[in-house]
Amino acid sequence: MQNTIKLTDRDFYEREVLEVAPDLLGKFLCRKLDTGDILKYRITETEAYDGNGDLACHASKGRTGRTEVMFHEGGLIYVYLIYGMYWMLNVVTGKVNQPQAVLIRGLEQCYGPGRLTRLLKIDKSFYGEDLCLSERLWIESDRKSHEILVGKRIGVDYAGEWKNKDWRFFIKGFGK
Repeated sequence: MQNTIKLTDRDFYEREVLEVAPDLLGKFLCRKLDTGDILKYRITETEAYDGNGDLACHASKGRTGRTEVMFHEGGLIYVYLIYGMYWMLNVVTGKVNQPQAVLIRGLEQCYGPGRLTRLLKIDKSFYGEDLCLSERLWIESDRKSHEILVGKRIGVDYAGEWKNKDWRFFIKGFGK
């Protein structure tokens, strides 16, 4: 991991969600804990959500207090609670007023979006955090290449035709 570089270039995040989602694979999600310890895990699975009509995306119903950050610049964090117990970690992508986000579904040593936020101690306080400036959560790039596979998104059966989009991306050997 000595050849990693903190990804602070906003242009990376301000691209379309279907470009950013696979490009996050293989990068390291880094978390500095309150103790000063730094955790680094390779991102192995992501899912893309495009608020422009995508019924699986929270922002498809418009701007709300919950989705506000998705209407901001790419590179911010969108977290939300599901089942009253799991925080979901999303990276906002695209330009202002183009709500899009990438759900981080899996890490090299931790599968499942709820598990990874527990491992990294991510909660509501990360809502709106800027990955380009944050000292407690950031992404580092790596030069290692990976074979990327695609599949249907998980848990969005309510979204009509949008449930069938192959907008889940994973490194071969990690996705299900």
